[in-house]
Parts: sequence; structure tokens; C-alpha cells
Amino acid sequence: MLTQLNIHNFALVEHLDIELLAGMTAITGETGAGKSIMLDALGLTLGDRADLDVIRAGAERADICATFTLHDNPEASSWLADHDFPNSEDLCILRRVLTKDGRSRAYINGQTTTLAELKILGEMLIDIHSQHEHQSLLKTSTHQRLLDAFGGLEELTAKVQQQALSARKLNQEISRLRGLAAANSGQLELLTFQVQELDEINLQANELQVLEAEHQQLSHADAALTALQLVQDICSANEDFNLEQGLRRATGLLEAVPFNNPQLTEAATLLNTALIQIEEAGATLSRATDRIELNPTRLEEVDQRLGLIHRLARKHKVAAAELFTFGCALSTRLQGFGSADSSADVLQVQLQAILDMYHQLAAELSRKRSKAALLLEKAVNTQLTKLGMASARFSLDLHTDKSAAPSSNGYDAAEFMISTNPGQSAKALVKIASGGELSRISLAIQVVTALTSAIPTIVFDEVDVGIGGGTAKVVGELLQQLGSKGQVLCVTHQSQVAAHAQHHLLVSKTSNKHNTTTSLALLNQAERIKEVARMLGGDDLSENSLAHARELLGH
Repeated sequence: MLTQLNIHNFALVEHLDIELLAGMTAITGETGAGKSIMLDALGLTLGDRADLDVIRAGAERADICATFTLHDNPEASSWLADHDFPNSEDLCILRRVLTKDGRSRAYINGQTTTLAELKILGEMLIDIHSQHEHQSLLKTSTHQRLLDAFGGLEELTAKVQQQALSARKLNQEISRLRGLAAANSGQLELLTFQVQELDEINLQANELQVLEAEHQQLSHADAALTALQLVQDICSANEDFNLEQGLRRATGLLEAVPFNNPQLTEAATLLNTALIQIEEAGATLSRATDRIELNPTRLEEVDQRLGLIHRLARKHKVAAAELFTFGCALSTRLQGFGSADSSADVLQVQLQAILDMYHQLAAELSRKRSKAALLLEKAVNTQLTKLGMASARFSLDLHTDKSAAPSSNGYDAAEFMISTNPGQSAKALVKIASGGELSRISLAIQVVTALTSAIPTIVFDEVDVGIGGGTAKVVGELLQQLGSKGQVLCVTHQSQVAAHAQHHLLVSKTSNKHNTTTSLALLNQAERIKEVARMLGGDDLSENSLAHARELLGH
């Protein structure tokens, strides 16, 4: 519900703080007083685009702030939470600031936002009925929502929406996987060839390092054998002189010394140790020599294998040492290509199950909508008769298409139709030219759907255009009835309509040599009698007009 509207330096308003209450509030005033200023200012907080001309003359900026309570509006509360806007004490404050330099800033609960977000949230908070862009009944999406709300079908509709959303997401993923497989068919062929080529050489992990070590040994086997033989000769194989013979002779000479000397004993021990190490070195060299072979055939095989590895590495533009890892990566990628189609097949089975459930729910929803549409037509036509539009015929076009792709609306597309004259074919409600007719039709629909409508605040701008007498009285009664379910703000010229309001705001304009100012005041009972009397008979308040006003107001 709209509880407060603060307007600063907007049009003819210098400073205006308006407190609004539940129920029906009439807004009246003389022609030209500026009754539309309040609604224009409110429209800015709901995302309307603004002209800099609306900034009051002499002011640097215009500032408008609308405060709503959200106690009975879970949809708006959820939207604020989902979009990370602060929401303390169940309040929603929409603010718009316009500056002379052309800038426009918007806020939701003190946090900057966009006009698009203001519009989305505003449609959950207030419904303005006039020749105004916020007229929700000019949107067929509203027709669908009102029908479902009237029939109590929101829960079933939500289930259909969920199935449609799931089907849409699965379809997108299946298409992506199928497209991936098709678009990459050429890559798949190349990848398959590359993997087969690498598989054929059966490269093993660390094989390159092993082969390079073996190649080093085979290619230098002859030189290594020559060196080993020379070393063995030096150690023990040379008949003329070798290290082993020399060490044995040296230790023998020390042992022949005829006296004990600690230093000579230590030297003999060291020579014996050296002799043992020379003997072990000789044995090790002998074993090493036995293992080195001159094998030109094996050397050629290793050469060819290394050549193949290096050629493939150059072909794939990787280092030879990375070829094994590269091949593993290609194999993994190839497996991924193969899984795209199989994954799509699995999802296709899931999609069919979701589609089956969607069609089951959508068929049920369509049947219930058809029944609700007949009841809604009857109820709205009854109200139109009361509003002096007995010749008008309201109908609901429920177009059903079971063959279309899953939609959040199910099989149906609902649109309100109206025929305003006998014998005239029904036309879409959005094509009604008369603002007065459209307002009264909207009023009839809103009265019927008030018990199920989620929008707590409804504004009617001059719904009494072109009516009078008994019809105006009925309009007042209907607005009062509608106000009993929430909040109704009504700009009116009709005394019969204003008299049915629980609250009455008077718009007035004052001028002097320097400026013109529009103001708005909440009337007490005495002031209200005078204003209704003015609406009845003009500025000259006669006893008759005052008495008539008291009668209308029930005093």
C-alpha cells in the first residue's frame, strides 16, 4: 500500500508531503489546479521517463519519493530479496531525482537502480488506470495473470511454468551437445587420426629417457671397452707391472722391517686397504666389461626409434620429452568428443519425461481456465451494466495451441475483448480509443478480480469522464467496494464519486506576481462538505448545494 508521497520542486509543487491511508481516497480540485501532478510525480518513481521541464522554475533539481508497505505483498518482498535490495520493516521506498544538467537517478530503498527495475517492481506495487503507460490492462500478460488469479490457478500455473522452464533448459543443452558434435566433426576426424598415429608407436612413459641412455652406451661401446681394458691392465692384468703387484710388494717390504713402529703399522694397514679396493675395482670393471657389447643391430634399432619419436614430436610441435603426455591429452579429448552425443541421448530421455508431465499439467490448466473464463465474463458484464455500459459485451479470447513449444503460460494465450455497441464485433481491449470507456471497463474487471489481485494499490484517473447521475453513483459505490479490499486513489470531477470516499484530498493552485504553486490538503468533514458542494454547483456555495452535499456524504 502507498503510505506517503513526498514531492519537491516538481512542476508547480515546491514542497508537498502526502500521507495516504487504506480504503478509497478521492482527489478533487478545480480544472487546471494540477490534479495530474500527483500522478505524474508518482509515475516518475515507477520508472516513467522524464522531461527536464518538470523541474520547478528556479530549482536545481526535482526529488520525488514514494513509500509503500509490503505487509500483504509477498511478491514484491521476494523480488527485493532476489535482487539484493535492503528490505527492513517491510517498507519499499522508490525515489527519483532529476537535475537540470540532464541527469536522472533512481533508488530502491536507498540503493541505486535502473528505470527498468523500477518499472518491474512498480507493477507489483500499484496499478494506474488512465490513459497512462502504467495501465496494466493494456498488457495481455496481465489478462493471463488476472484470469489465473480469478480462477485460483496460480499454483497449477507455477507447476506448468517450472516444467516449461526445465524443458527449455534441457533443449538448449541437448542442442549445444548436438551442435558440438556436428560442428567438430572435422576436428573429430583429425583427432582420431592423430590418436591412432600415436597409438601405433606405443610410446611408453619415460621411454625416451631410457632409449637415449641406451643409445649413448651403444654408440660409445667400442671406446668404452678399450678404456676399461686399459684400466684393468693398470690394476692387475699387466704382466710387467700393475697396481696390485706394486701394493703387494710394498706391504711385503714394510712387514720385513725388523722393529715395531706405529707409523709403519698404520702405513701397512692403508696399503692393505688400497689393495682390497684395487681388487674390488678390478672385479667391478670385469663385470662392466662383460655387460658392454658391440651391437650395431641394436644401435640401429634404437636410432630408428628415437628418430620416429623426434619426427612425431616436430609434427605436433611439442618437445620430444612431452610427446607421451601430449598423446594422453589427445586421447582424453577424443573421449570427450565421443561423450557429447551419448550425453545428449541421456538428456533426451529426461526431456521426454518432463514433456509428458508438462502436457499433463498444461491440459489440466487449460480445462480449468476455460471454466474460469466463462465465470469472469459473466461477472464483468454484470458490473458493466451497473456502470451504464449495458450495451457493452466483455469476452475473453482464450487461444489454445497444444502443438506449440512448451510455454510458461501452458497451451493458452488469454486476451480481454470488448464490444461497446450492439452488433459490433469484439475487439481487443487494447484498441479501445475512449479513455473513459477503458477506465470503466478496467474498473469492472478490477472490482471482480479484487479478491484475488496481488496489487494492493489501484489508481483511477477520471473514471467518471462522460458519465453522470445514477451511473456516477454506481462508480462511487464500486470504487468504495474496491477500496474495502485495499487502497484506491481516484481523481474525479463527480461529486457522487467523491462522496463515497473514506478520505478526500483537495488540489488547489495559488498565484502571485512571482510564481504559481500547487498544493494538496486532506479535508476534514466541514471542508469536505464545501468541496462536494462546489463540485455540485460551482464556486457559489448555496444552501441547496451545501444541503445536497451533506445528503451525499450522509450528514
